[in-house]
Amino acid sequence: MATDAGDDLLQGPGDEDYPILERHPSHYNPLDTYILAKGDQKHYQQQYADLYFLRLAKLKPAVEGLADEEWKDFEIAGEKVRRVDRVLDVRQGELCWVAGTVYMDMPLKPNILDDISKDHWIAAPPPREKYISPSGQDQIMLEDESGRLRLIGTPLQLSMLVTGCIIAVMGTENANGDFEVVDMKVPDLPRQPQRWERDEASALISNGTGSKRKSSGEEKGSEGGKVAIVSGLGISGDQGDTLTLDLLMEYLLGEACSPPEQTEVSKISRLIIAGNSIAEGTPLALREEDKKASRKYGYDSSAYNPAPTAHFDDFLATLLPSIPVTLIPGESDPANVSMPQQPIHPAMFPRSRNYAAMPDATEPGWFDSVTNPWEGDVDGWRLMGNGGQPIDDVFKYVEGDQRLEMMESLLRWRCGAPTAPDTLWCYPFQDKDPFVIEECPHVYFVGNQPRYDTEVIEGPVGQLVRLICVPKFRETGEIVLLDTDTLEPEIVKFHVHEGNS
Repeated sequence: MATDAGDDLLQGPGDEDYPILERHPSHYNPLDTYILAKGDQKHYQQQYADLYFLRLAKLKPAVEGLADEEWKDFEIAGEKVRRVDRVLDVRQGELCWVAGTVYMDMPLKPNILDDISKDHWIAAPPPREKYISPSGQDQIMLEDESGRLRLIGTPLQLSMLVTGCIIAVMGTENANGDFEVVDMKVPDLPRQPQRWERDEASALISNGTGSKRKSSGEEKGSEGGKVAIVSGLGISGDQGDTLTLDLLMEYLLGEACSPPEQTEVSKISRLIIAGNSIAEGTPLALREEDKKASRKYGYDSSAYNPAPTAHFDDFLATLLPSIPVTLIPGESDPANVSMPQQPIHPAMFPRSRNYAAMPDATEPGWFDSVTNPWEGDVDGWRLMGNGGQPIDDVFKYVEGDQRLEMMESLLRWRCGAPTAPDTLWCYPFQDKDPFVIEECPHVYFVGNQPRYDTEVIEGPVGQLVRLICVPKFRETGEIVLLDTDTLEPEIVKFHVHEGNS
């Protein structure tokens, strides 16, 4: 039977020319805000109280400036409000305002007795989803170096507060010794740098010109780019979690796309992985004879499961020849538990570490393993993000599950991890609190959240911040693409159809 030549699959090569796509360049300038000292310079014998004093000393002038401007002419029944310098200087019946650190006295918060019970093999209570007391026993305190004052009043019920944030309150002390709050102020958003401000300043210092982008001939390539943000890969090493990861990998490489989609994928200039790339540790099952054998210090190398890390390394090594990667550790990743988490050691990535920078290099490598939290400049915009622990801990202090509201509150408190060190483990800093936000980011993203969400908030002098909740990829199959021109995010979802066998 004769067939149409157009329907014949066995045809010779055509004359059609296909364009060669090049990935948009990534203008990347990270900050080392959360890098800890190395070796003998890192100590854990210090007291954590110094961290609260450092935070109060840094943020108190900012919140006092806003409070003084707002309340300087405030009067109630002819009595003019007066500022007091210390909490213990508050006098009963006198209208005044004072600044200090919030402490949430919550009976359901974890305490040291829980840790002792675990050490003595006593059954510890299960972890609580919320610290809020159903019987209303929670109290809000304001403290400084002089003492502590209990706060009451309607404004406190309308505001989100957690331990460690710095506020100023106005009101009077009643006969019971409680401070009845009339109004409250927070430090609010700090100064926001202009786009390319830091890059141009670096260029001015290095070569005497402030036109780093233009002089390198990359200004055109920086237009229309995108940054991919993903979190919660949860690689366990099982065969069941490889198919969706393969779809993600092939999408980022442009292998699973049509030609128009490949053009869009080529605009993705960088991949940011925001924590929990490795699933929770699942040791290998031991044989009976292995269980009876004694192990030095309780460590058993035969129970270590290298499959998750090996699969993650293969995933990165496949992507890195095509796209640069910024890796932020998370709660389940092989990094230190306390905040700020330090970069995952390159020894964990025998294949991918070939793309990392040398130890003494001044420029970041194609593969950049960074801290959690992290901040840096990508295509001129200031990005700040973390693996989710600070927001997850704030969630336990407040009613509801409004993650964007929690993120906004952290920025307006100017503190990236306010509950550290009370209920969030952190390093005992002595000279500076790195969690204090000194410059307002343009984009603030948080990984490993229950669902995707986003909004734009505005500061007192016109600062605009894009907030992004990045969902867990293992549960949702979603990644976020951030347009570096408009800072508008979009979602790409990967789904594997599970047919009936």
